[in-house]
Amino acid sequence: MALVNIKIEGVSYQVEEGLTILEAARICGYEIPSLCAYNHGECSKGSCRVCLVEATGARGLVASCVYPVNEGMEIKISTPKATAARRASVELLLSNHSMKCQQCDKNGACELLHVAKLTGARDDMFKGEQTPVSFDDVTPSIVRDTSKCVLCGRCVERCKNAHGLGILGFENRGFNTIVSPAENRSFAKSPCIMCGQCVSVCPTGALMEKSEIDKVDAAFKAGKYVVVQTAPAVRAALGEEFGMPIGTAVTGKMVAALRRLGFNKVFDTNYAADLTIMEEATELLGRIKNGGALPMITSCSPGWVNYAEYNYSELLPHLSSCKSPHEMFGAILKSYYAEKIGVNPADMYVVSIMPCTAKKAEKEREQLKTNGLFDVDAVLTTRELAKLIRRSGINFNKLPDEEFDYDLVGDYTGAGVIFGATGGVMEAALRTAYHALTGKEHEAIKFEAVRGMDGIKEASIDVNGTVLNVAVAHGMKNAKILLDEIKEGKSKYTFIEIMGCPGGCVAGGGQPYVKPQFLPNEGLDILDTFRAKRAAALYSEDEGRPIRQSHNNEQIKALYKEFLGEPNSHKAHELLHTTYAAKEPFAD
Repeated sequence: MALVNIKIEGVSYQVEEGLTILEAARICGYEIPSLCAYNHGECSKGSCRVCLVEATGARGLVASCVYPVNEGMEIKISTPKATAARRASVELLLSNHSMKCQQCDKNGACELLHVAKLTGARDDMFKGEQTPVSFDDVTPSIVRDTSKCVLCGRCVERCKNAHGLGILGFENRGFNTIVSPAENRSFAKSPCIMCGQCVSVCPTGALMEKSEIDKVDAAFKAGKYVVVQTAPAVRAALGEEFGMPIGTAVTGKMVAALRRLGFNKVFDTNYAADLTIMEEATELLGRIKNGGALPMITSCSPGWVNYAEYNYSELLPHLSSCKSPHEMFGAILKSYYAEKIGVNPADMYVVSIMPCTAKKAEKEREQLKTNGLFDVDAVLTTRELAKLIRRSGINFNKLPDEEFDYDLVGDYTGAGVIFGATGGVMEAALRTAYHALTGKEHEAIKFEAVRGMDGIKEASIDVNGTVLNVAVAHGMKNAKILLDEIKEGKSKYTFIEIMGCPGGCVAGGGQPYVKPQFLPNEGLDILDTFRAKRAAALYSEDEGRPIRQSHNNEQIKALYKEFLGEPNSHKAHELLHTTYAAKEPFAD
């Protein structure tokens, strides 16, 4: 890439040609106030006018997020004209903004408040009528409050970039413009997959997960036997909420915190991930042997399942019938485990700590009940768990490392841990499928070909003459490529893993926000590397586990021997498998 010579505040620099002023300034050590600087341009280009600067060759002030550098350009950030204009831009945004900062869930991570501090924006500088407010909290997953929206468009672009969807867009014109689903419908009346990627990039509290902390509080107050389980991706990100570097595994401290919050039992969803592999691998081999629908596609990502039910209903027979791991665990806890410990299933309250907003909606599917009871009663995101910990006065960083409860259920293998990263479910399944076909363990254990952050990964594995062609996709934009091949009869694959969120669960919509302006020690490349760093924490735990194949989990073996019989048995299907149905995108 060619270099150009520029000056910023009178100091000379060489930067890559083609960068915007905003990008060049960041590289050179300047923070120009902006509402899109840290999202690779995922915004409505230049619309907020927060990043205005003076530059030679330009007529007046320019939006630095869209204006490219060129040879000899001189950039001035701190002139009276530029600073006054930026302050006025922020004050105009504040004039149409709900100022209930104390009650806002985004307090502490609000980018509007951040740029207000940088620019010295003043309260109530512009008073008058405000845009009519739309408030949508109908779904179990996401809340939309347009009184906090700054019309940056980041949510709109993320939905397109991650999924090729356009669930959100700009509705109305002029002063009445809002961001919403088509016709200002509720998310519940749109083909939204509830993944929460829009929530993860919203700079304010205009999009948030729907909190279920009150539900959990009520269960404790009612004297329920409250059991908690945590998804693998949570341990790879929770520490970020307490100032730890991205990629820090905090398994032991997380368990200690959950115990201090008063849960009767603290279990790891990885146990059920091992159980999922036993059911899923057996189902796959059965389809290969008996001529079932191939390729078989994983079903543990509820965002992906929603997408399939809306957009590819004709391919639903290709989905594994397995429930997702936390739903499987809920079913086992309210049947096998409840019986063993003498607790009435109706008195047991199962809480799942998940990296995902779509899990909140998933738990309310009618297909996910056991003996009339929902398998899971409440889902909290990683962010909600952090709120609980802070509310309780727990000093997370000073907690000791403690172990999960392992009585009867809860022990897990390395295969269960890696479910949180894209390619992890595939790798875990291959470890067990290889054993089922050969009677031996795969010598290298790892299947490197399905690891990494490429949008689509593929591998061919020859197992005693049986060739398994497999593929992994994350984000619906990538998944669509594989799904269209199946529709057209051109798919060469036997087994496909699909994850709703780019990067897999480690980058789910309920994970801690990754905002470099609030993470000064992470470096400017963090948006490119945070998924890989979180995934690396899971792969490291996998390598440290004494057992790394699901079929070697002794508690899983005991569960089948004492209760389920064998994988894919009639009882296993009653408890651990589910069904799907087509959804009408705009059904009333």
